[in-house]
Amino acid sequence: MNSFLTHGRIMGGLVTTPDLGAALADYRDMLGFALVEQGTVAPDLAAAWGCPASAGRAMAVLRPTSGAQCFIRLVEQPLPAGFVPTTTYGWASYEITVQDVFGWPARLAGSGFEIVGPPKEIPSLPYFVAMQVHGRGKEMLYFNEVRMNTPSSDLPPAGSAMDHIFIIILAAHDRAASIAWYRDGLGLDLGDTYTIEYSMINKAFDLPAGTTSALTMVQAGRMPIFEIDDYPPQAGPRPCLAGCLPPGNALVSLAVDSLDALTLDWIAAPERRAEAPYCGRRAATVRGPSGELLELIEIG
Repeated sequence: MNSFLTHGRIMGGLVTTPDLGAALADYRDMLGFALVEQGTVAPDLAAAWGCPASAGRAMAVLRPTSGAQCFIRLVEQPLPAGFVPTTTYGWASYEITVQDVFGWPARLAGSGFEIVGPPKEIPSLPYFVAMQVHGRGKEMLYFNEVRMNTPSSDLPPAGSAMDHIFIIILAAHDRAASIAWYRDGLGLDLGDTYTIEYSMINKAFDLPAGTTSALTMVQAGRMPIFEIDDYPPQAGPRPCLAGCLPPGNALVSLAVDSLDALTLDWIAAPERRAEAPYCGRRAATVRGPSGELLELIEIG
């Protein structure tokens, strides 16, 4: 087994986008991801996700040039009316480890990425420097330049200018329930909880300055995996086209030692798949407590 792949490792994030060609140019030519495969979503894969209407839609699979076994999939589908990032439950952002975060705004000029949070050093969080962008599908990405490990977790320095996803942010309907589901259902560990003035949430909901939100980290040992965020009462379910993948940050793929050891309610029975990111492994998908699609790939 590749030493990168351990229980709980993020193996990928899926983004839906209204224009695959333009999004591919953004991710491949601007961010520098390598194109692995291009084709369409197979009907049995769409069914495994519980999204049969996504069958046959154009898809591209990319990975970082560092060689990390973590993939980004782009699937073309229309944006539903009324979808606004950071206002609905589900996957809110993918955090990617990068080099030279202060150089990225200039590199993104002329791309389809909108910078919604420029790079900023926060004295109380010396562990990393982050920036935030929206893509053409209204997906949110955090670009994090790692400076040091935190007291309770190990943060991965980037091995390429744009490397792999290392934290997923979940906008939770019930933070405590989500923490328990990931801890007990997947055998993960509870990390630190922080209460902060969360600018992305406050801006999205037009909340007054000084409004704070709580977030909790879920880890595998010292490896961070999920940041589970409290969302205000104004948040609601994500609007989706009938039978399709959710808009924006649509689906997360996670490595697990054994599917048979988990007692989860699969959308469809586990199946072995040849293509990336599965590479001959079995996979199955569940819906988490906030409606998020979580695909589990067996590595044991």
